[in-house]
Parts: sequence; C-alpha cells; structure tokens
Amino acid sequence: MREFVFALEYEPGTNPVADVLGDYPEASIRSLSYHATEDSLWRVDHAEGPPAALEALEDAYANAEYFADCLVKDDCGADCETQILDRSSDELVVYTYWDRTDACTSVPHVALEHLGDGLLFETYREGRRYRWRIVLASDAPIHDFFDALGEEVGECTGMEMLRLTELDPDRRDDDADDALPTEQRNALRAAVEHGYYETPRRVELSELAEKLDVPRSTLSYRLRRAEAALASAFVGREESLEALAASGSEGAL
Repeated sequence: MREFVFALEYEPGTNPVADVLGDYPEASIRSLSYHATEDSLWRVDHAEGPPAALEALEDAYANAEYFADCLVKDDCGADCETQILDRSSDELVVYTYWDRTDACTSVPHVALEHLGDGLLFETYREGRRYRWRIVLASDAPIHDFFDALGEEVGECTGMEMLRLTELDPDRRDDDADDALPTEQRNALRAAVEHGYYETPRRVELSELAEKLDVPRSTLSYRLRRAEAALASAFVGREESLEALAASGSEGAL
C-alpha cells in the first residue's frame, strides 16, 4: 500500500469554503470520515476556529456547490443533505451526503475511476489550500489519476503533488513534521530559526508575526496546532515502544 498526498489551491470566488477559510486563517477543517461510491459521497468534517468563522462555514456548508465536493462550477442538480452533529463556541462537526447526477464529479470519484475501489481518503483545509491524502494499492496508476484530476479542476484551482510513499508499519515516524500542513510547518521552522523556543526567547510572538507578515492570532494558532500534532506523534511513538518492550518481557518469561 502507498499514500499519495496532494493539495488543491482555490482562487478567490471559486469555492465558498475556501473563501471563508481565506478570510479566517485561524480556522481549519479536517475530515473525520470520508466515503464515496460511484453514485454518492458522504463525509463527517470537524471545523475549528473563532465563532464568526464557524458561522460563516455553516453558511458555506449549506451551499450545495461546496459540500458535495463537486468540481463542476455550475449547478449540477445533485440531491444533497447536510446536518450539524455538534456545535460549540470554537468547534463544528458536520455530516454531509450527496447523490450524484450525470454532470457531477469530485476528487474521490475521479480517484475511483482511475485508481479503483478500496481507497481511503483524508482531507485537511486551511486558508485556500485543500490537502488530500489517499491510501491506495502500490500498483495504482497515480499519474493517470493526477492528469485526469487536472482536467477536471480547470484553471481556477492550482494543484501540487506533495508526497508518494510506501506505507511501512516498521518505519519510525522521525519525519512527523512532514505530515503538518505547509503553513504550520513554515511557522514552526521560523519560530525555531528566530529563537522563539529558546530560554530566554530571542523573539516574541508579535515580533515573529511581523517578520512573517501574518496576524499574531494566526501565527499563535498555527504554532499550537503544530505543537499538538508533534506531541501526539511523540507520545504515540513512545507508547508503541513501551508496548513492544512489554511484549518482549512477557516472551522472556
């Protein structure tokens, strides 16, 4: 099995959710589950951000052009359903379902057509960037899929191939930062380079935000998200090593 990671970059006015996330850079969306068949698509998304961003995202989810993930720019006439599963001041969980029409297409449906079934999808959205991770068979024709997807997304969406790697359960995740979104990885790297994590600090958060030309709140959010992801990866790796050591001790007994 392999994992294929790529990103779409939406131009202003081409995707309602990308427009909202572009206006609220401290907000983000990740998929909790994502499933597609030849005739339908359904998913559960978890959004985080300030209240104003979540309100705007609710409106965007109500737009059928978005939540079906349809790449067709005109109204395709699809039958769509959306439901809020959970809501708090800074979190939103949304279920969406879509029945396709002959005019509809999407990233998963292009993938099913060119890569076959048995695929696993994972997505992350921040700003106008929409990152996809697909787990697929090692012999799947990746380049045929990516070329076909490029024809579907058109000129209003940029595409970038990020990673194609074999899945190895014995490989240590020493490069966990590679799994971070680009914005979080760049923020973390800049914080280290400018001495934000040194004691005493060589740069304060507001100064670093000014150097990077981003709002202080945005930089703070990206660093927190990156730190949380790296901490979780570290703890998970430690727990795996402890379990391995425990199983070895039991075998010795």
